[in-house]
Amino acid sequence: MARRYSSNPQHDRSLKHSLRDGVAFSVMTGGGESYFSAFALHFKATVAEVGVLSSLPPLIGSFFQLLSVTIGRQLGNRRHVIMLGAGVQVFSWLPLTLLPILYPDRALLIILLSLILFYAAGNLVTPQWTSLMGDLVPERSRGRYFSHRSRLASITGLVALIGGGFILQSFTDSLYAIAGFVSLFAVAAVARLVSAYHMACMVDPPLPRREKPARDWLRAWWGTPALRYTGFYALMQFSVAISGPFFTVYMLRDLDFTYVQFMANTAASVLAQFLTLRMWGRIGDAFGHRLVLACSGFLIPAIPALWLFSGDFWYLLAVQVVSGVFWGGFTLSATNILYDLVPSAERVPYLASHNVSVGIGTFAGALLGGGLSTRLPDAITVGGHVLEPTSALVWLFLISAAARLAVAIGFLSRIPETRAVRPLTWRGLAFRITGLRRCLRPRGGGGEIARVSAGEGAKRGGAEDAESCGT
Repeated sequence: MARRYSSNPQHDRSLKHSLRDGVAFSVMTGGGESYFSAFALHFKATVAEVGVLSSLPPLIGSFFQLLSVTIGRQLGNRRHVIMLGAGVQVFSWLPLTLLPILYPDRALLIILLSLILFYAAGNLVTPQWTSLMGDLVPERSRGRYFSHRSRLASITGLVALIGGGFILQSFTDSLYAIAGFVSLFAVAAVARLVSAYHMACMVDPPLPRREKPARDWLRAWWGTPALRYTGFYALMQFSVAISGPFFTVYMLRDLDFTYVQFMANTAASVLAQFLTLRMWGRIGDAFGHRLVLACSGFLIPAIPALWLFSGDFWYLLAVQVVSGVFWGGFTLSATNILYDLVPSAERVPYLASHNVSVGIGTFAGALLGGGLSTRLPDAITVGGHVLEPTSALVWLFLISAAARLAVAIGFLSRIPETRAVRPLTWRGLAFRITGLRRCLRPRGGGGEIARVSAGEGAKRGGAEDAESCGT
C-alpha cells in the first residue's frame, strides 16, 4: 500500500510530486551547484574572488524574495511565481556554462552575473514554495515528512556529487578539461527542468486572508520570537560564511586534493545527513524542533575547529561525517521552526524578510572571511610554541568556530518551543542519538528513559517505539 502523507487526496498527490521535485532538484545542486567554486578556480579565481562569487549572488538574489511577495500578491497564486522562478533558473545554466568558454578573459565577471541570475530566480521561488509546503504538510508530521524528503534528496544529491567528481577527474588530464563542467551543468539544467514539471503538478490551496498590510505586520513583528529567530539564524549564517566558501579552496589548492578526494569529502557529510535525518525528524516531532536546534546549534561550532588539527584526507573524511550528522539536525529543525513561529497567512512576507536578512549575514561573513584571508599570518607563536598550519586559511576556520559559539550562547536559550511536546532531558537525547536508549534502560522500567507503549507513541505523532534500540 502506498504511503499517505495527508488525508486530503489532492494534498497527498502534491506531496508525492514534491518528493520527486526534491530528488530532481538535488541532482542540480549535488552535480552542478556544488562545483561552482571549482568552476571559478578553473578560471584562476583568487581566494577573495571565490568569496565574492559565493556570497554576492546569494545576497543580491535574496532581495528578489521581496519581489516575489509583491508578484505573488498581485497574481494571488503561489504556483505561478514558483514556475516563473524555476523557468528562469533553468535558462540561467546556459550563459553560466557557455559564455565563460567563449570569453575566457572575462570569465569571472560572466560567472558572477550568471550566478546572480541563477540565485535571483531561485529566490523568487523560495518564499512561495515554503509557504505552499507549510499549507500542504500536516503540522503533526512535518518532521517526518521533511526528513523523508531530505533523505531522498540527500542520497540523490550524493550520487550526483560522486558522479560529478568522477566526471571532472576523468577530464582533468585532457586538453578538454572544461568539457567536464559542460557535461555537469547540462545535466543540472535538465534536472531543474524535471523539478519544475513536478512543482507544476502540485495543487495551490487558497491563501488565508491577510488582515494587516505589510508595514503593520513588520511593525508588529518587532520584538517577537520570530524576529529573534531571524537574528539568530542570520548571525549564525554570518559566522558560518566566514569560513564556508574557503573549504573548497583549502582542499583543492592548499591540500592539493584531487576532484575525487574533494567529492568524497563533501559526500561524507551528505551521507551522514541521509543516515540521521529520520532520527532528527522523529525526535523533533515528538520532543520539539527547538530541542534538536539547541543540540545541533551548540555542536556545529566545533566542526571548523577540527580542521586545524590535520590535513590528512582520512581524518577530514571523519570530520565531515560528524559535520553531516549535526548539520542535518540543524537544517531540518531550523526549517520546521519557521513553520511553527509564523501563521500561514503571514509566511510569505516573513520568509522574504527572514531570507534577505540571512543573505545579508552570509555576504557580510564571506566578505569578512575574504578580507581576512589575505592578512592572516602563516604562523603564530603561543607560549613559546610556533604554530604553523598547512595554510593560513585554517585561522579563518578557528575564527568561524568562535563566532558560531558566541551566537549559539547568545540566542539559543531565547528561542521558544511553540508546540505542546513531550519533555526530554539532554541525557535522554544523547541516548536517542546514539541508539542506546533501550539498551541502557534499567530493569523494571525505572530511571530516566521511560518505556512508552506503541499505542501511546502513535497518539503522540508517531514517536519512536521504545522497544527498539535504534531511532
